[in-house]
Amino acid sequence: MSDYIPGFGNHVSTEAMAGALPVGQNAPQRPAFGLYTEQLSGTAFTAPRHENRRSWLYRMRPTADHPPYTRYEWAKRFAPGTVDQPLAPNRLRWDPLPLPQAPVDLIDGMTTMMANREPASLEGVALHIYAATKDMHGRVFVDADGELLFIPEQGRLELFTELGRIEVSPGQIALVPRGVRFRALLPDGSARGYVAENHGSLFRLPDLGPIGANGLANPRDFETPVAWFEDRDDPCEVVQKFLGSLWTTTLDHSPLDVVAWHGNLTPWRYDLDRFNTINTVSFDHPDPSIFTLLTSPSTVPGRANADVVIFPPRWMVAEHSFRPPWFHRNVMSEAMGLIRGAYDAKAEGFAPGGLSLHNMMSGHGPDVASWKAASEADLAPHKIEGTMAFMVESCWPYTPTAYALDRAQPDYDAAWADFPKARLPG
Repeated sequence: MSDYIPGFGNHVSTEAMAGALPVGQNAPQRPAFGLYTEQLSGTAFTAPRHENRRSWLYRMRPTADHPPYTRYEWAKRFAPGTVDQPLAPNRLRWDPLPLPQAPVDLIDGMTTMMANREPASLEGVALHIYAATKDMHGRVFVDADGELLFIPEQGRLELFTELGRIEVSPGQIALVPRGVRFRALLPDGSARGYVAENHGSLFRLPDLGPIGANGLANPRDFETPVAWFEDRDDPCEVVQKFLGSLWTTTLDHSPLDVVAWHGNLTPWRYDLDRFNTINTVSFDHPDPSIFTLLTSPSTVPGRANADVVIFPPRWMVAEHSFRPPWFHRNVMSEAMGLIRGAYDAKAEGFAPGGLSLHNMMSGHGPDVASWKAASEADLAPHKIEGTMAFMVESCWPYTPTAYALDRAQPDYDAAWADFPKARLPG
């Protein structure tokens, strides 16, 4: 695969053909080689400099050159909308989705499980699961509703984007910005994983506060691809997600024709094993915010539109403490997935590729088996290994799709049944 440039949020300059990138200005009268200048803005023009994200692209044809879009009708489980009847405040959990028997690419293998807010509000997040068994040939996808965070669970993805090529494996994540066209190939023949679609403020690294200057996800470990382009005059379908629906048009060329670009609105990938976990070295399990990898702030300080939190291998050394997450109710809503291994607060029923939802103020915590084991454990230093779970936490409650509600595990509440009553003296 192509080379990568390290760093998060950097201003990158890269060209796939020497001399394609203008020097000293963004929009020369006559760009090199007859290329077209195009700015891709991920934030408002007047956003503060430290939050402003945009890139200048130098491409073989302008993106504006396309026929009208029509409805894309094939995908029935991708972006179908959520249920509109009252939603019970029940905890929900799902088994992994099976890989399709027929050949299905990433677009048609996408299943929307839950969402909150409408994309037009520029707030909220949606959770999808993809299960694909063939490459995307002769077409690309673009999301006008939000940026896409890919979280593979099995099988690699090769994402051929307008701004370069990214290979992402289970244990890594990759982000494709809003509005960037891409094609997905499956080097291993099939792939399954999760996609967090962020409609709100762009994901960024969280502030570290008292932690200081270092720790959690280090900026240098994020990798941005170098420029790459495709010079093809074959028909290419463009499937676009816009205002929660899918639309299609066909070009007479590949739109992945950006020869050079510069800016700080970029795709990237990150290896989750490089996350520098911070944990207690005295007593008590810390708040899960200590495991925040990425954040999308809301308009209320300290209340995230979306936080991406991971639970990687780590040492547990808390003295005279219950070490797994404690029982809690939360003003935030938590959607959790599992990439590998087991989650330390759920001994049964939560498999890699599965998903759970605990909406705001739903009581949750360890199941009976995990509670019993942790309550009786010898509190010697212990390393949790072979696991990687994640959570997409949001201040907006999630609403599942009809497909998801129909397939939720019927017995999830039993995870908290049969806890013994506390024995009071007297």
